[in-house]
Amino acid sequence: MIRLPIYPADKPRRPTDGPVRDVALTIDGAAVRVPEGATLLDACGAAGVEVPTLCFAANLTPVNACRICVVELDGARTLVPSCSRKAEAGMVVRTDSPRVRTARKLVLELLGSSVDLSATPHVATWIERYGADPARFGPAAPPAAAGARDAAVAGHHHVGDGATAATVGQPAKVDNDLFVRDYGKCILCFKCVEACGDDAQHTYAIAVAGRGFDARISTELATPLPDSACVFCGNCVNACPTGALVFTREFELRRDGQWDEARQQETTTVCPYCGVGCAITLRTQDNQVVRVTSPLDSSVTGGNLCVKGRFGWQYVGDPPPPTTK
Repeated sequence: MIRLPIYPADKPRRPTDGPVRDVALTIDGAAVRVPEGATLLDACGAAGVEVPTLCFAANLTPVNACRICVVELDGARTLVPSCSRKAEAGMVVRTDSPRVRTARKLVLELLGSSVDLSATPHVATWIERYGADPARFGPAAPPAAAGARDAAVAGHHHVGDGATAATVGQPAKVDNDLFVRDYGKCILCFKCVEACGDDAQHTYAIAVAGRGFDARISTELATPLPDSACVFCGNCVNACPTGALVFTREFELRRDGQWDEARQQETTTVCPYCGVGCAITLRTQDNQVVRVTSPLDSSVTGGNLCVKGRFGWQYVGDPPPPTTK
């Protein structure tokens, strides 16, 4: 079986202070030992067991939103989210039981029937693995965004600057030169909110507004993004698992049918803008930079960058300016 590159890495996170002892547990019949404080997802990774995740990132606080990483724990009444449940001595965990497979299948079907998952890595593999059929919930709902937007303009309904839970097919928001917001792909995983808040940037420019089917990612008082507190660091773009937030150049290539990962290369180097020494990974296609990230295990960045490091590469590959005598 091919093991997909899913976070966390094989090395479980360890507590930073105090003595560390190992705890022994059983995962799918195999004995596993992990450091105290590691999660069940860490333990699965150490055991070589793949567990799908969407709302989890190794550099963000788990929020247990997507529920695709659930596992069955002996003695627990419900399935538990492996991304946040701590490993304890003597636990017996099953990651591929009929109950787990049914839960993951249903999560994929509900997501696939309400949002566009076409740009979400590994989802097609998961859908095939668990036999998910989003179409069994009926055809996709017609785009509600246009009508809702018209009503908002007329003063009948407030939509705000974000996405509702049923926005499949709505036009992408292009209101700046750096990244595009395609809310038809948003699964409300909270990762962008976490990256903008306590876990990384501490800007708090975005949050989840509304409730139920009206829940959406929005700026304060639905202020347009360029006029909001956003500093365009792009850490939310880096955290997004579905392509709801995407670099402008990547968006244009995907829109034009020219995005081809088989022709792309990744090169990790050092950001040239200041002396901090942030590690950046440039993804290039046809000698053009199409995306910039930072390694999650970088001791300098922890996967995060500033606006210059994330977006200040437009000059790469451009022709030199004309010279005058």
